[in-house]
Amino acid sequence: MEEKGYTQDGTVNLRRQPVLSSKTGKWKACAFLVGYEAFERMAFYGVASNLVVYLTTQLHEDTVASVRNVNNWSGAVWMTPIFGAYIADSYLGRFWTFTFSSLIYVLGMVLLTLAVSIKLLKPTCSNGVCNKATTSQIAFFYSSLYIIAIGAGGTKPNISTFGADQFDDFDPDEKRLKVSFFNWWMFSSFLGALVATLGLVYIQENLGWGLGYGIPTVGLILSLLIFYIGTPMYRHKVRKTKSPAADFFRVLKAAIANRHCELPSDPKELHEFALQHYVDSGKRQVYHTPNFRFLDKGALKEDKVGSSKMPPCTITQVEGVKLVLGMGMIWLVTLIPSTIWAQVNTLFVKQGTTLDRHLGSTFQLPAASLGSFVTLSMLISVPMYDRYFVPFMRKRTKNPRGITMLQRLGIGFTIQILAIAIAYLLEE
Repeated sequence: MEEKGYTQDGTVNLRRQPVLSSKTGKWKACAFLVGYEAFERMAFYGVASNLVVYLTTQLHEDTVASVRNVNNWSGAVWMTPIFGAYIADSYLGRFWTFTFSSLIYVLGMVLLTLAVSIKLLKPTCSNGVCNKATTSQIAFFYSSLYIIAIGAGGTKPNISTFGADQFDDFDPDEKRLKVSFFNWWMFSSFLGALVATLGLVYIQENLGWGLGYGIPTVGLILSLLIFYIGTPMYRHKVRKTKSPAADFFRVLKAAIANRHCELPSDPKELHEFALQHYVDSGKRQVYHTPNFRFLDKGALKEDKVGSSKMPPCTITQVEGVKLVLGMGMIWLVTLIPSTIWAQVNTLFVKQGTTLDRHLGSTFQLPAASLGSFVTLSMLISVPMYDRYFVPFMRKRTKNPRGITMLQRLGIGFTIQILAIAIAYLLEE
């Protein structure tokens, strides 16, 4: 297929036909995905960045309740992608999971716009005094929010990985482009967030919440139009297994069943298919690593486990589980830094409402717009990182990324610690 100009990684078009490398993927496809991300993030942060203000000023919740409810919703937004990724990997694929989830996402945004626009769905006010929201009004509002969370759960984990699919890992030039893609992906994400925190929150507080939520709803619909315009250029990965999760539990079960068996000193004695099997099936072989050695017992050959009725797993399957466990450890490390990030759209916004935010005699900066300083720092640092820092470090480390991902995480965590320490000292 390579001689005919087709991709080498087995990607296909929407009709499951092989695709030409020159006419699909790469930046010609990712330009649409980056455009989608900018508008979608504008829509999401148009809701998230000022939600705590709406809950306290319009639904008349106290600060503790509003912060708790925003964090609960944010937690749902970031937990539902686990299920969205599972559905994509096991059943529908990334494109169709994204498509169905985006419909749910749009539905939630439309309902939320109605919740803040229609008089029957929001608290009534008389002589400047607003009543508390009724049970039905609260139920409709939060149902809309959690419908958005469900929709985001199917779109968020699949759109970025779908972008990665547009680059052929077997092509050195495309593999190098993919590193840059994720930096610019983040740039577009924060560009959309900047529009939300500077423009939309001002509209919400000064021109009306209905208009302030209606604009991001239209922005979300526009983002989907941008995404689907690029459909002829997209590459799609073919699912090689029915359920990756099944392999995960199968390896764990086999390793536990063989826990009393002795591991061979040479990993080559573990069970693995011949290389030709992976070439013929289009799957990628993963080679043995010394991490989590107890899982290697899941790949013991039948003559090593005696009367076990369970067929052995392959080294590739075992290594897949090792990768998941490794990512799980990184996920645990990010829990505490995530609590710092959670303050930006909750307590920091409420603290902002107590500040003198007047710029001149007439203009007052919305409290939620203070979060734009975070966004601006990202918009400045991402291009500098991609264009200057990475090439500079690449020459010294010989790493295509400049520094490793773990080093990048460590530096980011250190900066977060310094930032929250400064915030603590200011509060003191």
